[in-house]
Amino acid sequence: QYGIVLDAGSSRTTVYVYEWPAEKENNTGVVSQTFKCNVKGPGISSYESSPGALAKPLDDCLNKVKERIPVHLHKNTSVYLGATAGMRLLRLQNESAANEVLASIQNYFRAQPFEFRGAQIITGPEEGLYGWITANYLMGNFLERNLWRTWVHPYRKETMGALDLGGASTQISFIPEDPEEHFNSTLQVKLYGYNYNVYTHSYQCYGRDEAEKRLLALLLQKSNASANVDNPCYPQNYNTALTMKYFFGSLCTQSLRPANYYPNQLVNFHGTGDPGLCQEMVSLLFNFTACRDREDCPFNGIHQPRAKGNFVAFSGFYYTINALNLSGHFSLDDFNSSMWFFCSQSWAQLQFMLPKFEEIYARSYCFSANFIYYLLVHGYNFNAETWPKIHFQKEVGNSSIAWSLGYMLSLTNMIPAEGKLIQLPLKPSLFAGLLIFLTATALLCLLFLVYLCIVSRHQKNTPRVEHVF
Repeated sequence: QYGIVLDAGSSRTTVYVYEWPAEKENNTGVVSQTFKCNVKGPGISSYESSPGALAKPLDDCLNKVKERIPVHLHKNTSVYLGATAGMRLLRLQNESAANEVLASIQNYFRAQPFEFRGAQIITGPEEGLYGWITANYLMGNFLERNLWRTWVHPYRKETMGALDLGGASTQISFIPEDPEEHFNSTLQVKLYGYNYNVYTHSYQCYGRDEAEKRLLALLLQKSNASANVDNPCYPQNYNTALTMKYFFGSLCTQSLRPANYYPNQLVNFHGTGDPGLCQEMVSLLFNFTACRDREDCPFNGIHQPRAKGNFVAFSGFYYTINALNLSGHFSLDDFNSSMWFFCSQSWAQLQFMLPKFEEIYARSYCFSANFIYYLLVHGYNFNAETWPKIHFQKEVGNSSIAWSLGYMLSLTNMIPAEGKLIQLPLKPSLFAGLLIFLTATALLCLLFLVYLCIVSRHQKNTPRVEHVF
């Protein structure tokens, strides 16, 4: 069986195709990703003034999806579209435009052979929770097969926290040390018969793209010249002209708009590649004073329990780390030295350093790295000791770590609340005892067989000796 999820993010839309065996026992959810397609062009929130133009870019991916799924299963294949922070912002800014975009998608899928289950804007906490479900599902933290090929709940296996960095928002989700103490800030979810109290928070306007727009707005505000602005986070000798609408048109930067705001006026940004000054400017994007030095309140006045255990950081976190030529998990010192080295390079040098060079991303990696540093260290309170517990990862096997899988698992009820088929595994002490007992029995049997062979040979040799005598 197949399921299709469209992850309609702020910067782009990604189409995922998932499949699972049709046998009944597998309704406990043995789902794997078989296809992924990035829709060309920006995110769906960018089509606010021309919703009808959404159809053509979607067509390219959907035609490929039709080839991947057998024709006779098209009408039974469900399609879900979940829109995230880009559409959340558009709905706050212009609700009728957001509704028109969603209506345009509904119309488009009416003409498709699949069973469309609707387009919806998911909340920040939902996005965080679905990402947490996906990460732990793929890591085998909910279910695993034992020696007898039956599904069991992993014994004493800890869940991982999830860190997601999108274009317009960022999410942190994990199980706190004492869920009861933080009851008001946790969501309870029942997966395979087990209850999990997950702390999750979504920071609107703290996605990579929106945070950078806020930085550009701050730089213009602090600059004496309104047409030419130095950007310490852009590489040395990089120059670009951006319209005021590009960074002031967002709801996240509305409060920073100057009195003489002209949407089409161009502002020239000149890269100076200054890591120290870049860090200083990025720190201004966080309000650390709102917490008044409270330990459970890192920034922006938001309550957060202490981050506990291992974490997986995906989406924007992974792509930035990859650009710095780092992977997996590493020390905070390694991250800082790589970031400092990267931010000191000129625009010409960067073109030879990056495995895949795209201007819009290449110019912003230095900013992204500094933003990730401030978010994780000063925002979420990771330190030199806990930083190596963060695993920067894009996928597990062939499946992307993204909220979309958790979203589909939840909507298709492929994670039942009561898992009758799921048995508890043997406790390690009992398993070890059985193993020792069986090994000892096998050795005794072997010794007995050897003894029988020796006795038998001895009996055969005795008559021969007597005959000789």
